[in-house]
Amino acid sequence: MAGPSSRMLTLLSLLQVHRDWPGDELAGRLDVSPRTLRRDVDRLRELGYRIEALRGPAGGYRLAPGADLPPLLFDDDQAVAIAVALAVAPASGADIAEGAVRALATIRQVLPERLRNRVGAIDVVTSATRTTVDPDVLVEVSRAVSAHEVLRFGYGPDEHPRRVEPHAVVARHGRWYLLAWDPERSDWRTFRVDRITPRAPTRLRFVPRPVPGGDPASFVAARFKGSAVADAWPCTGTVELHCPASAVAPYVDAADDLVESGPDRCRLTIGSWSWEALAARVAGFAVDFTVLGPTVFRTATGALSARLAEASR
Repeated sequence: MAGPSSRMLTLLSLLQVHRDWPGDELAGRLDVSPRTLRRDVDRLRELGYRIEALRGPAGGYRLAPGADLPPLLFDDDQAVAIAVALAVAPASGADIAEGAVRALATIRQVLPERLRNRVGAIDVVTSATRTTVDPDVLVEVSRAVSAHEVLRFGYGPDEHPRRVEPHAVVARHGRWYLLAWDPERSDWRTFRVDRITPRAPTRLRFVPRPVPGGDPASFVAARFKGSAVADAWPCTGTVELHCPASAVAPYVDAADDLVESGPDRCRLTIGSWSWEALAARVAGFAVDFTVLGPTVFRTATGALSARLAEASR
């Protein structure tokens, strides 16, 4: 069993993450008796934390909302997690690098020595993204998503006016995207948040629609691959490359399937947004290859070959 101070930090952490906890479940997570749990709850209340008791057969606890809560406390894992998040913040695409550096320095100053040394060992080198998002824009767009409020904004360099029903903000490969339903086009649309200039709030509520597939991040990834819903390429084929797997392994995506198939031979299953684009992707390895299937992939490879031959005349 952990000591009282460590146990109270864990208890506070659990209450902050999950609003309603049955007493038996909370005691089990802390590996204490219900009586010990009640004493720990009373100690937190003495420190100023508003913890409400829940009625019911088993009872329970909830951390009440309020602006008068004491400063939040973090256990070891939470402190390290925050430090890592702040260290990699410049690579997120949000324009918060300076604020993240100052926040990390502030946290390090108030940490106990054992944790300060552990966090100080985190030395991350990040590459800056080419485009960054104004934090105020990110907050305003996210607010509209949370409030289920129709969003008006100018989009692109010409600030073309748009009016959409925002459903999710998705971070992907160092960029931020808004997934929204466009009533004018009766379809889902994806917008880069760094190109959005919010207008005055509309205060108009809408009923959210189910995102196809249920996962906004997967749906946005699918759109980039030319797929309708699933985060997978719509065209996938298999080839035998006339070279060792090690010769092409550095240029193969993690989602592709590359295996040795014989002396100086390897088999690759790979995808793309169209069959001819898939043929071009395989040809880009600059090695001889044999198309194993499907038939439509063989046909597209022949068509691409004819087009390239015509272009080279």
